[in-house]
Amino acid sequence: MSYIGRFAPSPTGPLHLGSLYAALASFLHAKAQQGKWLLRIDDLDTFRNVAGATQSIIDSLQVYGLYWDAPIFYQNQHLTSYHTVIKQFLEQNLAYPCSCSRKSLAKQPIYPGYCLKKQIDADAAHSLRIKTSDIKICFEDEIQGQHQHSLSAQHGDFIVKRKDNIIAYQLAVVVDDFRQNISHVVRGFDLLDSTPKQLFLQKILGYPSPAYCHIPVLIDQQGIKLSKQTFAQAISLDNPEQTLYLLLTLLKQNPPANLKTTSVENMIQWGIKNWHPSPLKKLRAINQGIY
Repeated sequence: MSYIGRFAPSPTGPLHLGSLYAALASFLHAKAQQGKWLLRIDDLDTFRNVAGATQSIIDSLQVYGLYWDAPIFYQNQHLTSYHTVIKQFLEQNLAYPCSCSRKSLAKQPIYPGYCLKKQIDADAAHSLRIKTSDIKICFEDEIQGQHQHSLSAQHGDFIVKRKDNIIAYQLAVVVDDFRQNISHVVRGFDLLDSTPKQLFLQKILGYPSPAYCHIPVLIDQQGIKLSKQTFAQAISLDNPEQTLYLLLTLLKQNPPANLKTTSVENMIQWGIKNWHPSPLKKLRAINQGIY
């Protein structure tokens, strides 16, 4: 199968260094293998979306020389596809309604199945959970190595549609990757724990599974992951060459010093030609301030 990768940011704010780091890694990984790289806007969570963030993300990627190979895929334009799968789950008795609140489950790391056999009023607010089983989910991650999960014991029956009727990330990403023929997923280590759930959904839906590559996340001096939730600063568009050089260094690609004075286009071309993910093997996090 030909290589098709993707970057799927949420428009909850502008890109920060950590998100651009993930975008660059997925782009280089695709282009180094003569593959396609797609842009998907994860905009289902309408409560968290920020006005103007989508355009800001698009503009930032272009300033940094990261161009996609197909029209942008907006999740909120494909709601029917998610609800078709939800309907299938219910018809096949693969999912069930759950009225439990987050507060009631605060001390339960794994959902204990309270609502599995409970009658829930259809008019009452409820989420939908997928029925898991005690199967082993095994996969080989290109960066993080081999992993094995006992799905029900480690993850439990997880949510596929939220109480507010928003399709949950775990299901949306599986449906989208299938619809876009994604062959390789390059993303941060913080999403590694989602992979067994997504492999399980792919299995019951009869979808092929992409190859996975979870790169280390960027952290600050306090060891906290750079994210919008921790108020990571938006990337500057004033000197993209300097930031790109830093990112290539943080990705352990050892860019030569003379690359600092070249253009964004030349820097990207160097990155594609010299891309080697192996220096990132088994790393879970990289401190952004070490260089």
